[in-house]
Amino acid sequence: MVRPSAWFQSVTGDPERYPLNEVIYRCPKTGALLEVVHDMEALRARTPAAWMKLFDERYGRTSWPFGSGVWSKKEWVQPNVDPANVVSLYEGNTNLFWAERYGKEHLGLPDLWVKQCGTSHTGSFKDLGMTVLVSSVKQMIAEGKDIRAVACASTGDTSAALAAYGAAAAIPVVVLLPKGKVTAAQLIQPMANGAIVCALDTDFDGCMRVVQHLTTEDQSIYLANSMNSLRVEGQKTISMEIVQQFDWEIPDWVLVPGGNLGNVSAIAKGFLEMKELGLIGRLPRLVCCQAARANPLYRAYQRAAAVGRDLQESDFQPMQAGETLASAIRIGNPVSLPKAVKALVACRGVVEQATEQELAEASARADRTGMFNCPHTGVALACLEKLVGRGEIREGERVVVISTAHGLKFTEFKAAYHEGRLDFPSELANRPVEMGSDPDEVVEAIHRVIDERHGAS
Repeated sequence: MVRPSAWFQSVTGDPERYPLNEVIYRCPKTGALLEVVHDMEALRARTPAAWMKLFDERYGRTSWPFGSGVWSKKEWVQPNVDPANVVSLYEGNTNLFWAERYGKEHLGLPDLWVKQCGTSHTGSFKDLGMTVLVSSVKQMIAEGKDIRAVACASTGDTSAALAAYGAAAAIPVVVLLPKGKVTAAQLIQPMANGAIVCALDTDFDGCMRVVQHLTTEDQSIYLANSMNSLRVEGQKTISMEIVQQFDWEIPDWVLVPGGNLGNVSAIAKGFLEMKELGLIGRLPRLVCCQAARANPLYRAYQRAAAVGRDLQESDFQPMQAGETLASAIRIGNPVSLPKAVKALVACRGVVEQATEQELAEASARADRTGMFNCPHTGVALACLEKLVGRGEIREGERVVVISTAHGLKFTEFKAAYHEGRLDFPSELANRPVEMGSDPDEVVEAIHRVIDERHGAS
């Protein structure tokens, strides 16, 4: 059997190839982003049925490193890394939650599922990409590359993932965060893991400009943001896991919160490669969901729709992102725009937006049915509600919402909602009921509250 291999290549289709162990982020000829391209002929040496069988046999097992949800697909992700250099914290294999009650009661969608990517080691989907990037760096160091540290700009979750994986690999980490714009839970993660934490007096886009300058000026500091397409290879396993968890069936729709747009392109890439290799026969439709205060792609999509054509890069104009509860996607100039545009066109994609009140209320409604989602998942749920309301997503269709992070990272958002401290009324606020200490009085009060909220039995 031919050994799988992969390389970097320009997203523009330029035929020049660059090794995955080269410190390179853009095409030297055009400046375009690079993507990881796999030797599809080598991967076709296995039949679709054989790939499915192999992936199912590895799923969640203990044979290193294949128990990881990412590394169980190693040949499709990063075949050039020796297993001894894999840095894994058992990422992936996350719950595909059947949101039956929320779907039926609020949307009339009995076949609604939420991919809980936040139930990962550092609490977000960023672990999926970071295991591939840090493992690749460890491989490069083992091969003699002079890499002193790995660096990223972040709105919180990327820095947490990079710091954890860097600490596990004993590779120094530098993270650049917008001062005062990340949650306490997100800030403490890289601090606890020993990263060099830089709080910059700017927004994420400003941090991104600085980290690109830092990693361009000094190639011994390796860039870990999603413009580095090694990250995409890990994140594309989200789509592969979804299909595997549905016994290799394809959903009709997948909704993804969109900020820097790396995850949008990653999820599409996973579906496209499965289709090319015969594991699936069609593509789901993709929805990129943005906060209304940080919605440059939504605006571009509206410009294209106004003239009746597919989205193009030329429709895009960067913006100054405003304050939003969905802080991790507060990005006005997304680096992965070119890849995301291609992804949305390939998957007959839609771009929708949600206001602050819409995302907060959608998140609260979902929480009342057993979830505990981050505000970015609230954006996706609010967009789902709009698409169902307009009849674009219909009752009999299978829908998957990507939940990007655990709600415990955003307790300030949850508390502000239930304490009524947001800029709008909280329709489902649930405050503690103050009671005395007398047992009989407490019992009586509890029964009274049950009757008030749920009706007398």
